[in-house]
Amino acid sequence: MAMTDRTGDTSVSGSAGRFDQARFLRACRREPVDCTPVWFMRQAGRYMPEYRALRVHHSLLDLCQQPDLAAEVTLQPVRALGVDAAILFADILLPLIPMGAQLQFAAGEGPVIANPVRTDQDIMALRPVEVYESLAPVLQAVSLVRRELDGRTPLIGFAGAPFTLASYLIEGGGSRTYLHTKQLMYASPVAWHALMRKLARVVADYLVAQVKAGAQAVQLFDSWVGALSPDDYREYVFPYSRTVLSEVTATGVPVIHFGTDTATLLPAMAEAGGTVMGMDWRIPLGEGWKLVGTNKAVQGNLDPMVLLAPKDELARHVQRVLAQARGRPGHIFNTGHGLLPETPVDNVRTVVELVHELSERPMK
Repeated sequence: MAMTDRTGDTSVSGSAGRFDQARFLRACRREPVDCTPVWFMRQAGRYMPEYRALRVHHSLLDLCQQPDLAAEVTLQPVRALGVDAAILFADILLPLIPMGAQLQFAAGEGPVIANPVRTDQDIMALRPVEVYESLAPVLQAVSLVRRELDGRTPLIGFAGAPFTLASYLIEGGGSRTYLHTKQLMYASPVAWHALMRKLARVVADYLVAQVKAGAQAVQLFDSWVGALSPDDYREYVFPYSRTVLSEVTATGVPVIHFGTDTATLLPAMAEAGGTVMGMDWRIPLGEGWKLVGTNKAVQGNLDPMVLLAPKDELARHVQRVLAQARGRPGHIFNTGHGLLPETPVDNVRTVVELVHELSERPMK
């Protein structure tokens, strides 16, 4: 399958005009597009040989803290795959470091926080964050990527949502049960809300700063919020996600609101905010769209494991997702969570080409 130039660029003069008409941004606004835009969560990183070559000499935190390297990793899949948007290379936990978290990435274990937050005193000790100082390398990487893209492909910034950051802080890393998180939430609601207020302030400031640095869209990752019931989401999470989403939406850029295992939470998440609602593969795309409302664009929702399948099976699943979207304006093709390290690069490229070719339609 031959690669085609499908970046969504137009003849509008000036990079600002070209970005505004890029098919990814048009889809975020539910405007007609010549074909469905596609990008992938974790498209920048661990499955690409170019990234693994950098990791031989640099840790993950090194890459995040050196703007030129973070920019290079961000750009690698744009060059290799023909995706319709770049996603900034960073980590959702970076804002926790200036708050006081002792974060490291343990080999084979993922992120580990040596000083988890579990008491009133721990929460009071968390420092406020001046994002333009403490997270300057990330913002510099945004500016570098914008300069390199030069009107060709839009750039997406991102941050972890307050609940997901809280769960990492409290558990000290990933969790299957969220035991300590839910204990704090239920047993010490005053402390819980104090923590969530602090995190919402940092996340909102961080995303707004990314927009000011040049991001044309942002995504709020609530990766662990599917651990909650709808009632608990509304009581313990909704107000803080809504605060973040409202402040960032006011900047005028599209805001993608994403979580995993959230089929029961989608109506409440849509109410919390976001111009685009991301959804994973656990709910058919069409059903999810009904739950969030036709006034929202949607993003998703191929199971990332499918990218390890033979190409005929891969094509069948791509066609299924596109069929559920039915060509309606406002669909952005993506996986329902991040690409896996084992994913063949050629399969990712094949999905980009399939989405573009199978969804191609004349512009009226």
